[in-house]
Amino acid sequence: MATQAAYIATPTSSSARKKFVAYDTQLLLAVLCLSFLGLVMVGSSSVSIADELTGNPLYYFWRQLVYLLIAFSALYIAYKVPLKFWRQTGLILIFFSLLLLLLVFVPGLGKQVNGSTRWINLGLFSIQVSEFVKLFAIIYVASYLVRHNDVLRKNSSGFWKPLGLLSIIVFLLLLEPDFGAAVVLLATTMGMLWLGGAKPGQFLIVILFMVGLLALLAVISPYRMQRLTTFLDPWGDPFNSGFQLTQALIAFGRGEWLGVGLGASVQKLFYLPEAHTDFLFAVMAEEIGLLGGIAVILLFSFIVFRSLYIGLQAERHEHPFGGYLAYGIGLWIGLQAFINIGVNMGVLPTKGLTLPFMSYGGSSLVVMCIAIGLVLRVDFETRQYDRCSQRTRRGVTV
Repeated sequence: MATQAAYIATPTSSSARKKFVAYDTQLLLAVLCLSFLGLVMVGSSSVSIADELTGNPLYYFWRQLVYLLIAFSALYIAYKVPLKFWRQTGLILIFFSLLLLLLVFVPGLGKQVNGSTRWINLGLFSIQVSEFVKLFAIIYVASYLVRHNDVLRKNSSGFWKPLGLLSIIVFLLLLEPDFGAAVVLLATTMGMLWLGGAKPGQFLIVILFMVGLLALLAVISPYRMQRLTTFLDPWGDPFNSGFQLTQALIAFGRGEWLGVGLGASVQKLFYLPEAHTDFLFAVMAEEIGLLGGIAVILLFSFIVFRSLYIGLQAERHEHPFGGYLAYGIGLWIGLQAFINIGVNMGVLPTKGLTLPFMSYGGSSLVVMCIAIGLVLRVDFETRQYDRCSQRTRRGVTV
């Protein structure tokens, strides 16, 4: 695409000189659009609960704004760090992830919310460990694929070794329990291994094992079985187990094509639980309608496909770590957005997953922006390599 070129032409007195573009402006613009729309929707969807809990209707709005400023600062820092650093620290990060997941279970340090211990309490704020773990796992798998790609393609041990570490992480996530994060992490890393050249038969074994494990977890965990049955027929118990999903579906119905108007949602008035976090998309669909919801889905689709395209370009320019990293981040964002929107629309069982860049929460927003900073860095280094190659071919000293 012309707008995605590594150079833009600027006229000079002698000839057209090419100026180096340091980052993908289209990708950054899409992330900005989602983030600021999310900020508006967090403010709108949390007015009632914020007023009830704190006496300040805009309490969550101001906190999300602070998170947004921190997140884009983190994005800039991640963009400035060379990918070589991340490639060399992949193994360290995966062991750090294990440490973080273990700290969650330390009494007094781990924080329990709604029956799940997913946060580490640091006094002034808490961090949701699983968000950082997902990013660290992607960095680790990308570095592993670079170091052991030949073994992965030729020997089954190359496939099972990274899954050994990842299975420990998934087990700890299930203990929290954070079923949604475990599914996203495993699916994303499996997708990266597939793109890295793993054999199809190996995936079949893992898929069959995971289907059996998930079925077992559903049977032995009453609340998970209840979520599955509620998902299949939320109207069978609309005032108890199916309450959250039925209220979300009512929000979609009220929104129609253009919505009831920004701030005019009824479902956010204590009808729809977690309206500013897990079910933000339902309130947004009620207020800005089907067309607004489609626009958000298109923005997510652009971010995903643009990340995959950047990964492809990196691979073509002999930059495999950057390629696998961009692939993994694109798959992660797409999968998490798909699951969250699917849950909101009642086509998937309820999971505690945020909508990337939009739902309330500092950990998710900061980590997602760091991930985009890494993708922008991949794009920058690919363009830089391409620029140097073109100058070398023209006989210019670099």
